Amino acid sequence: MFAPDFKSEPYWWDRTPRPEMAVGDLPPSIDVAVVGSGYTGLNSAVVTARGGRSTLVLDAYDAGFGCSTRNGGQISTSVKPSLVELTKRYGSQTAFDILKEGQTALSWIGDFIRNEEMDCDFMVPGRFHAAHSSRAFAKLVRQVKSQPRGLEVPYHIVERSDQQAEIGTDSYHGGIVFEKHASLDPARYHKALLNLAVAAEAQVAAHSRVISIEESGQGFVLRTSRGEVRARDVVIATNGYTSGLTPWLRRRVIPIGSYVIATEPVEQGLMDRLMPTNRIVSDSRRVVYYYRPSPDRRRIVFGGRVSSTETNT
Repeated sequence: MFAPDFKSEPYWWDRTPRPEMAVGDLPPSIDVAVVGSGYTGLNSAVVTARGGRSTLVLDAYDAGFGCSTRNGGQISTSVKPSLVELTKRYGSQTAFDILKEGQTALSWIGDFIRNEEMDCDFMVPGRFHAAHSSRAFAKLVRQVKSQPRGLEVPYHIVERSDQQAEIGTDSYHGGIVFEKHASLDPARYHKALLNLAVAAEAQVAAHSRVISIEESGQGFVLRTSRGEVRARDVVIATNGYTSGLTPWLRRRVIPIGSYVIATEPVEQGLMDRLMPTNRIVSDSRRVVYYYRPSPDRRRIVFGGRVSSTETNT
């Protein structure tokens, strides 16, 4: 099953080695402390540092050690529930706003990458969302043909008879191409974000685990594995790695584990048959599979959920 040169480190780390961060003393005080050095943390640091606020990013491991440099590099609107489902729970306006935010985020990241001239293999090949059954295909078609007003996105329907033009298999029952969905190299994107943060004079402290955060006067005291830091404001950017450090947030974040693997190099003719359009791919199963060609089209990067017992909730 495994190639002779198999290794357990993420494929993306081969293309973008982990950053070497200088180790120095932590500042005794700072305007903004950001806990977590993934996409959320570094984007926060770029904004605050460019806004003139002294900023310190703290991480228990290397910068970007977690999901930000390990994911599949697929970009969509990222909101699975339908407008009807969201409306039942939150009301019509909030439901609309949630779905619109996903669309706005998709547009924003492309503009951000282009404006900042970030080298991260960003592409907009579209996404083929494959139906795992004929019933699932019918449901997908109904959904895209009845898109809510103000939330319309460009798409086209792919019948099963035409499926080989999208993906070299007959295992699916057709699907939908979402034409604006995108892809990038997640580790290169993270490196570009890190460069932006450092250029804006944010400090990034790797191997600086935050042990506790306590309110103190006009701000907070963060006790870390390398000493204490006082901060006027704190951004918690730990996402799926949220721990008992912030109990309120931990109760509201459910980590969803996923494995991502990369194949050995694939012969170009085979790649052209398997993934002729260079699109990213997902399917309609409840536990989703997702895959794509690597940016150089030499490998297939494949992802899927871990078992429920492998995720620490």
